Amino acid sequence: MVVTQASPPRLSRWLMAALPYVAAVVISFLAAGVFIAVMGFNVLRAYETILFTSFRTPNGFIQTLLKFVPLTLQALAFTVPLAAGKFNIGGEGQMIVGAIGATAVGILFAGAPGVLLLPSVLLASVLAGALWAAIPGWLLYRFGINEILSTVLMNFVSFQLINYVATEIWPDPAAGHPTTVPIGEGALLPLLIRRPPLHLGFLLTIVVAVLVYIYVTRTVYGYELVATGANPRAAQVYGIPVQVLSVLALVLGGAMAGLAGGVEVAGIHRRLIEGLQSNYLTLGILAGLIAKGRVVAVPFVAFFLSVLEVGASAMQRTMMIPGEMVIIVEAFIVLFILLSEVIRRR
Repeated sequence: MVVTQASPPRLSRWLMAALPYVAAVVISFLAAGVFIAVMGFNVLRAYETILFTSFRTPNGFIQTLLKFVPLTLQALAFTVPLAAGKFNIGGEGQMIVGAIGATAVGILFAGAPGVLLLPSVLLASVLAGALWAAIPGWLLYRFGINEILSTVLMNFVSFQLINYVATEIWPDPAAGHPTTVPIGEGALLPLLIRRPPLHLGFLLTIVVAVLVYIYVTRTVYGYELVATGANPRAAQVYGIPVQVLSVLALVLGGAMAGLAGGVEVAGIHRRLIEGLQSNYLTLGILAGLIAKGRVVAVPFVAFFLSVLEVGASAMQRTMMIPGEMVIIVEAFIVLFILLSEVIRRR
């Protein structure tokens, strides 16, 4: 006899898995609403602005997608090392160095045809980010230095590096901010939509997310990576090169963070600008924590956070409510999801 009633249990499992997220979001907004009300603002109007600004106009939706691109790549840069039990807190520096690599190629070879220049710019950003992450990886492998400390410290080095490049090597004298001269026209990402403009980096990010998902969940190497994070001692007993995979996870994370920098240069700024990394590191870490390290959930969480970010900017402009309220909401979401995990275990 064949049993055909497998879908209801599967549906119930999905609902049970989604319940902590839904509850965390609802409770977070209720908690933030208390702060908004105490400050004397209209809570319902604030929520409406936060949640629906991205969908009211084409421009709002495109701005959300443009934030989604670097945020997703930064979230993956945190999530992939997390699968191996490592914490990459250096995504900010890796993104900056990736942007520097992309800018260097885009300026030095500005006259090259686009069919060669654009791939070279993006490849340079990936390699630069991977190399920047390989330094703390090597320190971890060779000396056992904790990757949290080393990746954070590498961020501070990158801050000085971007300032030096933008003010000493290729400065733009007309800019009132540390900025380089523009990269070549052939280095710019083509537009998927012209008005409002949406560049090809959006599709590139989707492809990267799919490839990362396949690598982590559908390949032997991805299984070894996850096994390393789940139980390093057992993985080592079964012949998995734990130390090598830990370094590889950091390098892969650095490559994706570096690509985020390259996409921002080739798709948005068209040059290197100090501060282009914005707060994507913090949001990427939040996205990785909210997704609980599940690669498949990262793009959806990143899109949700992008909606909140665009809504926060609109709320700050129209209602004069500090945009930091959204950061409070995001922090509450992480906190309540972690609490739900504790409750579930008990």
